[in-house]
Amino acid sequence: MKIYDISQEIFGCAVYPGDPAPGRQEVMRIAQGAACNLTAFSMCAHNGTHIDAPYHFLEDGETVDRIPLEKTVGTCYVSEQNEELDTGKAQEILQAAGEIRRILLKGKCIVTEEAAKVFADAGIWLLGVESQTVGPESGPMAVHKVLLGAKIVIVEGLCLSEVEAGTYFLNAAPINLGGTDGAPCRAILIDER
Repeated sequence: MKIYDISQEIFGCAVYPGDPAPGRQEVMRIAQGAACNLTAFSMCAHNGTHIDAPYHFLEDGETVDRIPLEKTVGTCYVSEQNEELDTGKAQEILQAAGEIRRILLKGKCIVTEEAAKVFADAGIWLLGVESQTVGPESGPMAVHKVLLGAKIVIVEGLCLSEVEAGTYFLNAAPINLGGTDGAPCRAILIDER
């Protein structure tokens, strides 16, 4: 069994343009005479490796605490893609995934609105990408609305360079931030082969 950490380190992570970057404050330090080390931090819910809840783009959508955990934990299929995904490519990915309802896209791919509709119509539970947004950075709203409108959990900011295409066990459970539109997660893949 091999475990892959597919998460970004928070304080050095990529940040979507315009989002606040994470920061930390050393509140207490043993080296300065304190009884313990204590760190406070601040961050956007969409920094680093994180999930998008439907509430991110849909006013009446589910918040992070309402997302069923089985959508973020279980068997997944990793597909390597380095292009803009069209309808045909999305269908190929679904065919390769078979009955698996969690799909991670390795590489520099962009999910188009048409591809998002294919994934939504197929009823997948989760779609993950390496970039900080699932759609084109210049206009990600349409893709988000299609996927989140179908209650597909989006995972962004994954690190899949060390992972080969194939089937794995995924744990991308978000931190339980009640009432929020997104949350960081420590995503891991387990290869049981």
